[in-house]
Amino acid sequence: MNIIDVIGPVMIGPSSSHTAGAVRLGLLASSILGARPVKAEIHLHGSFAETYQGHGTDMALLAGLMGWLPDDERIPQAAEYAADAGLAYSYHKIDLGNKAHPNTVLFKLTSAGGSYCEIIGSSVGGGQVKVTEIDGFPVELTGRLPAILTVHVDARGVIALVTSTLANAGVNIATMRVFRSNKGGMASMVIECDQAVPQGIINLIGALQQIESVRFIGSVL
Repeated sequence: MNIIDVIGPVMIGPSSSHTAGAVRLGLLASSILGARPVKAEIHLHGSFAETYQGHGTDMALLAGLMGWLPDDERIPQAAEYAADAGLAYSYHKIDLGNKAHPNTVLFKLTSAGGSYCEIIGSSVGGGQVKVTEIDGFPVELTGRLPAILTVHVDARGVIALVTSTLANAGVNIATMRVFRSNKGGMASMVIECDQAVPQGIINLIGALQQIESVRFIGSVL
């Protein structure tokens, strides 16, 4: 751990896990959707569900969805700003099971253009976050670095095609994780990069054989 992990981020309180982490979860969810949502169903699990109003988690999640940072002084008034921005939202309590982190949220987001995404993520302490599922696919995404998310057919050579496309574009891969439902079925890949990836490269990856979809996800830390 570094000193920032110990003392926590610069933030509007009261809690790095329930407030700063919640803002970053909203930021990451909005980045995954690829647009500011106009509708958000926010399902809260565990301690998030029990204390979300007292700790400001509700306002923090909204703030992140609107693109604010954890130290934004408007966070306590996020509901008012959401109404002005045309963001319709609702909160629900949910039980995601004993394996889910206590500070977990399920977002169901819709953009103005009709894009829809379901995202499960957790605030794991000190303002750090982790997304573990996107549209039913298991992932591991922290928001520390810019990332590419693909959904693709589990077929020979797909990973090599994607990584060679990035290498030819001069993009360095920091980490990579691959998940699949079953051999030959659908799979997902999270590639964290040392720099932002130009949209033209994202388009090239999206046109590769066996790639169903690809998204660029910006850093939130």
